[in-house]
Amino acid sequence: MGLLDDKVVLVNGGSQGVGAAVARAAVREGAMVAVTGRRPEPGEALVAELAGAGGEALFVRADLADAEQAKASVTRVVEAYGRIDCLVNSAGLTARGTLLDTTPDLFDQHIAINLRAPFFALQAAVADMVGRGAPGTVVNVITSSAHAGQPFLAPYVAAKAGLMGLTRNAAHAHRSDRVRINGLNIGWTATEGEDATQRAFHGAGDDWRERAAERLPMGRLGQPDEIADFVVFLLSERSGVVTGSVIDWDQNVLGGLD
Repeated sequence: MGLLDDKVVLVNGGSQGVGAAVARAAVREGAMVAVTGRRPEPGEALVAELAGAGGEALFVRADLADAEQAKASVTRVVEAYGRIDCLVNSAGLTARGTLLDTTPDLFDQHIAINLRAPFFALQAAVADMVGRGAPGTVVNVITSSAHAGQPFLAPYVAAKAGLMGLTRNAAHAHRSDRVRINGLNIGWTATEGEDATQRAFHGAGDDWRERAAERLPMGRLGQPDEIADFVVFLLSERSGVVTGSVIDWDQNVLGGLD
């Protein structure tokens, strides 16, 4: 038996990167999976890949910056499968901005994607779970930068720190409903989005991954499939009664100094 046999899983921001890795891992563990994304091409390609591997998958086109579309992503899944058992909020915006140069528009973009979207997707998913009197699980993919972060990530840190607080608040509010809500503070990870960010904001070349790995304690960046396995574990019953935990999934230790 798979860890997620017969579970209905929605991965918001699931058409690439960590989200796509979570979708693949969830299908491998027996789940029916829906993924959202703004662009249909990568989302539909992923769904075709999952179906080709014998899985059941659905692509839901959604711009999560719109709170109504974030909620509607859950509604679409419930319409298709009759329920939602698990939600993964993995969409993220990492556009750079410091305290001094962040515009109100950039700040609002970060809040919309990194905090408001998961809030309203979570609202809709928990409403379905509570309405059915059924247990459920949620994992919010956050960031280790939520603790403080780099100076050039000011609006990103502000939004993701909010998501860290929301994770604990919602977990506390719905623990007696048997809805478990946890978060994962991931570190530097080798994804398509990170590649685009490094090239766009830092002038990185084709060897940026190798150069980055040289500066990291374990000599490599985190990998999406490793994170995905951890997310699936948190979604599954094997993680027991754990709720309200925000786990630092990183090779740097918070508070550790050399």
